[in-house]
Amino acid sequence: MTQHTYMPQSTQDITPALSTVPDATPERNIPAEIARSWLLVNAMKTELFDQSAVSRADSIILDIEDAVDPSQKDAARENVVNWLTGGGQAWVRINDATSKFWADDLAGLRGTPGLLGVMLAKTESADQVTESFHRMDGKTPVIPLVESALGIEEANHIAKAQGAFRLAFGSGDFRRDTGMANTQEAMAYPRAKLVVASRVGNLPGPIDGPTVGTNHPILREQTGVTVMMGMTGKLCLAIDQTSVINEVISPTPSDVAWATDFMADFEANGRVIRDGSDLPRLGRAEKIMKLALAFEVQPAP
Repeated sequence: MTQHTYMPQSTQDITPALSTVPDATPERNIPAEIARSWLLVNAMKTELFDQSAVSRADSIILDIEDAVDPSQKDAARENVVNWLTGGGQAWVRINDATSKFWADDLAGLRGTPGLLGVMLAKTESADQVTESFHRMDGKTPVIPLVESALGIEEANHIAKAQGAFRLAFGSGDFRRDTGMANTQEAMAYPRAKLVVASRVGNLPGPIDGPTVGTNHPILREQTGVTVMMGMTGKLCLAIDQTSVINEVISPTPSDVAWATDFMADFEANGRVIRDGSDLPRLGRAEKIMKLALAFEVQPAP
């Protein structure tokens, strides 16, 4: 059998990068490509902005869509722009492309310092993503939030749209649209569809929908389903959910120990591929090691 020497992928793409943050805010060093917890913050509750920024959330999303009454859309958008201009950094969930607020959201946010990207609510086509991307500035990334049967069926095209950064699942609206139950079995298809579409579009793993309520055992269980389905992030509705989500989506210390041992053995054997099982195990080990570095997970003793 021919033996091959394998050269690893670079870890540069997910090595934690430093960012500028508001006063008294810790440096947010988890790249958005692998961010685990995505904290939605009502844009009318400005008292939560700074509190969320210093939380354990990997990413925060200021919400000017579903969380805000139509009569308060302009005020919510102004709150967001003022906070971002004052030194804050966040993503912003904007109103969907069929709404009368969408164009104003894009125009109002365009060029705002501290804006990391936008989450486009109720995305149902690739054109909605691309037009949002170009109306901003052609540089600001867009997270398409897929929340309907049509959106799920168009997911492959949405994932390949210019400007698409990472898919997200609006599970609550999806259930309302389809009448499907909030069970692991019922939600398996839309989750799998978003995972496969993300791969087709060469995007990072998708962001799962939120868990409603304060029961941490249920949150832990549902986040475990997120991981099992191949999704790599999860929306959250409260600050106290972030640490649970981060823990469950991170590699376990035993995973890191296995990857460390495998890589040590691989190096000791001259980085030579010996059989058909080596490449899959090597890929898994490299992924675990990269995430362990980013999330600061130490191997189990």
